[in-house]
Amino acid sequence: MIRAQPITATAFAPFGEVIESGCAASILINDGKCQRFTDLITLDIVDGAVGLSLFDAQLRDIPYACTLLERHPLGSQCFIPMQNSTYLVIVAPDADGVPGAPLAFLAGAGQCVNIARNTWHGVLCPVAGSGLFAVIDRIGEGPNLQEFTLADPLIVAL
Repeated sequence: MIRAQPITATAFAPFGEVIESGCAASILINDGKCQRFTDLITLDIVDGAVGLSLFDAQLRDIPYACTLLERHPLGSQCFIPMQNSTYLVIVAPDADGVPGAPLAFLAGAGQCVNIARNTWHGVLCPVAGSGLFAVIDRIGEGPNLQEFTLADPLIVAL
């Protein structure tokens, strides 16, 4: 069993980027009524186009039994909650083509993640609020999904 830790930009950096207001300098726009935080993620796409999709995932129970990790060798994936959502982000380094030791993070209101290209990660896993997410990722032909079924479920607790 592993415990999910609160997600921070520093702790998550080996696996991608955490995006939230206040994480970068901003400029005032719209007659001084709106802060714009610009260019917050590195989209890493190989031989395809950037697409915006909507995912509507079912809420998961905690403790959560993770049985599947996946990675996308041709593109990063940015997950943006559309409504107030708390969600698990399970990631693992690569260990010679298979997932290494996993980590679990808990992301909350106002936090988005951009999972780096070729990073092993769990499926979209909302645990409270809404499961509706905008996802920015690669759209195109080619082998952009590798799945790894875990021999024993990874139990994630808070």
